Amino acid sequence: MRLFKFIKRALFYFLYHNRFKKFSVHSLIDSPLRIDGMKNISISKGVVVQYKTWLAAVPLTGNSNCILEIGEGSIIGNFNHIYATSCIKIGKNVLTADKVFIIDNSHGYSNISIPIMHQPIKHIGDVEIGDGSWLGENVCILGASIGRNCIIGSNSVVTKDIPDYCIAIGSPAKIIKRYNLKTKEWQKV
Repeated sequence: MRLFKFIKRALFYFLYHNRFKKFSVHSLIDSPLRIDGMKNISISKGVVVQYKTWLAAVPLTGNSNCILEIGEGSIIGNFNHIYATSCIKIGKNVLTADKVFIIDNSHGYSNISIPIMHQPIKHIGDVEIGDGSWLGENVCILGASIGRNCIIGSNSVVTKDIPDYCIAIGSPAKIIKRYNLKTKEWQKV
């Protein structure tokens, strides 16, 4: 099994590493669903992107510096969908469960005489996920940032920034606990 994983990792690296902005030999993308805009995607050392995830960094909103970065040691779950049109940065040692959706953009809908799918894509906010955070199953991050060592509960929809050391749940996500650095305890909010 270990030999198979090593061969799979080496083969992916050999075939694709030069198409990415950065791709570490010590990382793995397992059977991706799609990868769009590889030249704008940076994958750091020790990153694992699980089965059938869609990664994209395409400047649909006009940002010429479009970037998707995944930090060292992060593990991205199965069937995730991460789509940057401007900037999504995932820190070090971030863990996402399955079916997580992270975007910095949304479809326009201002003209009711045009189908939404034909209206322009709009930037809604850069996304940054702090080191050591954990996103539960079916979490949606919509143009908002999450601090360091946060937990976002399953099925939550994050539309506003979450500061460091918080637990947030719900749709829209609300902070329910925050770590108190003075008492060294998690406290209800």
